[in-house]
Amino acid sequence: MAYYYQGSGIQENEDTMSSIILGTSMLTGDGVPVAGEYEVKNAVAMKIMDLLGVGGSFTEYYAMDFDADLVLMGHDGPGHIRIAQDRIRVRPLQVYHGKVGKGLSVEMSIKQGPVTLLSVVEHRDRGFTLLVAEGASVAGEILEIGNTNSRYRFPLGARRFVEEWNAHGPAHHCAIGVGHIAGQIQKVSELLSLDFCKVC
Repeated sequence: MAYYYQGSGIQENEDTMSSIILGTSMLTGDGVPVAGEYEVKNAVAMKIMDLLGVGGSFTEYYAMDFDADLVLMGHDGPGHIRIAQDRIRVRPLQVYHGKVGKGLSVEMSIKQGPVTLLSVVEHRDRGFTLLVAEGASVAGEILEIGNTNSRYRFPLGARRFVEEWNAHGPAHHCAIGVGHIAGQIQKVSELLSLDFCKVC
């Protein structure tokens, strides 16, 4: 599923939105991936990851640490709670990040170790491509803001990874799963007659 909300003007909607992040994270962890910001293609990427048994957490770029050569990625939900590094925290927020409304949010990091990013990229002429990158979730300080948030290292280095990943035209969201599974995703692309591209 995918959802989008503005969250103001109707009290019943505001009440519902106050638990949307927690609810969609619970659904995602239970095999029903939900993508925020109505990112339907990313819901598909999350489902592929979930069916492969590696998670499929909703994520986007937060920042880059050039000194440490890392990319910081996460989102305000839906996080895949089964691939959290430690226990998740449910944190009340007075203001949702970049959105109208307030309520509960899920704070967690992705398990440290090998990870795979997956984006379903749409091309006007070629149809859909499964875009993949393998890297690692690494320990270190993160923003404690009630979101999924992790530090990632890629073999290309942070700057080159971001340049090469974005050169393929993905949306700013992607799904992240634990383990290096580019080979499995390539087989999925062949079964579905989709293009496949591995950045690293």
